[in-house]
Amino acid sequence: MTIRIGNAPCSWGVEFADDPRNPPWRQVLSDCAGAGYKGIELGPIGFMPEDPAILGEALAENGLELIGGVVFRPFHDPAKWDEVMDAATRTCKALSAHGARHLVLIDSISPRRAPTAGRADAAEQMDAAEWAAFRDRIATVARMGAEDYGLTVGIHAHAAGFIDFEPELERLLDEVDEKILKICFDTGHHSYAGFDPVAFMRRHIGRISYMHFKDIDPKVKADAIAKGTGFYDACGQGIFCNLGKGDVDFPAVRQVLLDAGFEGWCTVEQDCDPTLDVSPIDDARANREYLESIGFN
Repeated sequence: MTIRIGNAPCSWGVEFADDPRNPPWRQVLSDCAGAGYKGIELGPIGFMPEDPAILGEALAENGLELIGGVVFRPFHDPAKWDEVMDAATRTCKALSAHGARHLVLIDSISPRRAPTAGRADAAEQMDAAEWAAFRDRIATVARMGAEDYGLTVGIHAHAAGFIDFEPELERLLDEVDEKILKICFDTGHHSYAGFDPVAFMRRHIGRISYMHFKDIDPKVKADAIAKGTGFYDACGQGIFCNLGKGDVDFPAVRQVLLDAGFEGWCTVEQDCDPTLDVSPIDDARANREYLESIGFN
C-alpha cells in the first residue's frame, strides 16, 4: 500500500487566480518541492499556466507530479452556470494534459450560508426544487469529468457552501451515482461543520477516493461559530492551524486509511491569509514533518 503526501496552492494563500496577493506560481512550485513534497494540486484554474508545455517543464524542474485540481465555483447559483462550466472544462483539460487523476468539486461560499458556517441547526436549507437543480448541476460536471476525461471526481464539503454539513453531503452521495462521484474528504472542513471526521471516514471509506489533510484550531472554531464569523475572516484568525495542533485525530485518520488499504494521494491544505505574518514554506515543512512523525512517509 502506498500513500503519497502532496500540497496545494491554497497553502500559499492562493484561492482565486486573479488575486493580486498571490505569490508567483513558480515560487509555489519551488516552495512545495523545497518543503519535501512530490506532488501538488493545480490551484484555481488560471493561476498556473494552461499551456501544458510551460507547466509540464516547470513541474519536471521541481520534481513534482500534478495530483488534481479543484473547481471551487457557485454550483448553488443557476445564474453562474456558464462560469462553473468554463472553470470545470478548463480544469479537466489541464488535468488530462498532465496525467493528473483527481477532479474535486466544491460549492463555493454563498452569502446565504456564510453567517452560519459551522452551525448546522441555524443554516438555511434549499427547498426541494432548488436542491434538485443544484444536485443535477454537480452531477453534470461529475459526469463530464468521469466520462469525457477519465478523471476520478470527488465532492468536497466546504464551510459556508450548500454542501457543508454531513447530512447534505450524505444526501448528495445517495442521489448521485457512485460511478461518477466519489468523495474528496477534507478532515478540517468536516470538523469545522461540527462533525467527527474519523467517524465519517469509517462509514464511507469505500467511496473516499482522495483526501485533503487540514486541521482546525478548536478555540478559533468555537469563537467563529459563536460570533457567526465569515469563512475568510476565520481563515485570517488562523482557524486552519498546522497539522497536529488542532482537533483532528490524524493518527486515527491514518489508521482508517491503512485498514482500508487506501492507495494514492493525500494533500495537505492549510488555507492562509497571505497578507498576515505567515511563512507558507515553513508551515508546509512543519506539516510534512508532523505527518512523517505519525507514520506517513
